[in-house]
Amino acid sequence: MTQARITLARDFTVGDVPRRLFGSFVEHMGRCVYTGIFEPGHPSADESGFRTDVLDLVRELGPTVVRYPGGNFVSGYNWEDGVGPVDSRPRRLDGAWHTVESNAFGLHEFMDWSRLAGVEVMQAINLGTRGVDAARELVEYANHPGGTYLSDLRRKNGAEDPFDIRLWCLGNELDGPWQIGHKTPEEYGRLAKEAAKAMRYVDPTIELVAVGSSNSTMPTFGEWEHTVLSHVYEEVDYISLHAYYQEENGDAASFLACALDMDHFIESVISTADAVRARGRHKKRIHLSFDEWNVWYQRGLETEDQLHRVQESGWREHPRLIEDEYTLTDAVVVGTLLNSLLRHGDRVTIANQAQLVNVIAPIRAEENGPAWRQAIFWPFARMAALARGRILQAHVTSDRMATAQFGDADIVDVSATWDEENSRVALFLANRSLDDAAEVELVLNGFRAERIVRAEVLDAPDGTDRHVSNRNGDERVQLRPLAGVDVVNGGVKLTLPALSWAVLELDVAL
Repeated sequence: MTQARITLARDFTVGDVPRRLFGSFVEHMGRCVYTGIFEPGHPSADESGFRTDVLDLVRELGPTVVRYPGGNFVSGYNWEDGVGPVDSRPRRLDGAWHTVESNAFGLHEFMDWSRLAGVEVMQAINLGTRGVDAARELVEYANHPGGTYLSDLRRKNGAEDPFDIRLWCLGNELDGPWQIGHKTPEEYGRLAKEAAKAMRYVDPTIELVAVGSSNSTMPTFGEWEHTVLSHVYEEVDYISLHAYYQEENGDAASFLACALDMDHFIESVISTADAVRARGRHKKRIHLSFDEWNVWYQRGLETEDQLHRVQESGWREHPRLIEDEYTLTDAVVVGTLLNSLLRHGDRVTIANQAQLVNVIAPIRAEENGPAWRQAIFWPFARMAALARGRILQAHVTSDRMATAQFGDADIVDVSATWDEENSRVALFLANRSLDDAAEVELVLNGFRAERIVRAEVLDAPDGTDRHVSNRNGDERVQLRPLAGVDVVNGGVKLTLPALSWAVLELDVAL
């Protein structure tokens, strides 16, 4: 049996838990918007066409901020197409995903939906085919109270009060050759700086995210961040990171350890940002926005077949696209990725799991049918609900496993928080071993465990294997009580089943 010892000390913390770390992403892609969050005529639809069954699951999932409307989609998108009377909005070809965009759902609809969902909006602007003028005009339309052409147009279109959008992305993945309007780091850095200045002339209170590398394997990774930040450092607050992971060629061990790659990616970008800070003698620190991350089987037959079918079938509205069905193994990996983000919460202060519904998503919804939780729903939901207060440094001594891609990795992975106001410690744990349970000892310094408030585990149901998933409303993978968790001498002892993710919530006393 695997052995692990976790030590948490009250006085050793990373920083406050950033609430925006538990973000999500809604893109006009596949069925994320249409038949996902928005389906007039669905039995659960409200008067605005929003699916209330999906809304209920979104509230349960608990995202705090949602990025919109893309993604690759935004690099060819005219924001004006999505405002005004719906029957007057133009139908457009979306080259990013080879679909017809009806524009029946746009900025006003998303703002209305976000209020019902209880989420902050993270608005992306088009710096692919458009530029400074469209960017500043969108800020004026959205945030200026009134008395100008654009702010009065918003009021005429039904929104008397400003949308007051605080958080803005300066484009999307413009380092990528696949992106509409792909740019060099010099081109993007200059454009982003001027767009940022113009947007802040309209509203100086907004926060801005510059585009970082689309992934850490890009040939321009590192150079891109350094060049872009050399231009925009004083104009922006965040630099973005994107990463997707998948199991390849049956290498489960490397897949289960891929959070090590996320750790390295984050720490590399921090180093680059701080190097630009030092060279430019800047006072502030740039924070990181990991505004796309998830498990995504990009290089699998199913994804390739879907993309091929979409392109071969001609131009259609909201075809099925990358609707990955997530397994228990994927859920454990998602739990470790969340651990990585939380452990770096002093600098990664925004993160968005991509996407929210249907498209590589924790929530699935069938047209005119049911909505349900995918396996990856549970680690996100529990961490969003329970990670409060301060992030604790976790010292882990664990048996290790060999991986082909990342060397040796701890079998037991963990992050932890301390909610001083409510005297609660929360732990989020993963057992990466496919075969062996893990005996875990938790040692607390500066406080002691008094009571187990919650102990839950996500593992394979009886008679199933690691590829078990939830489909069409049949939720076979869900949290169950974790037995055998004991408070011993102010600490805790527990056993994690093989290939599992668990959450432990403790009442503690000083």
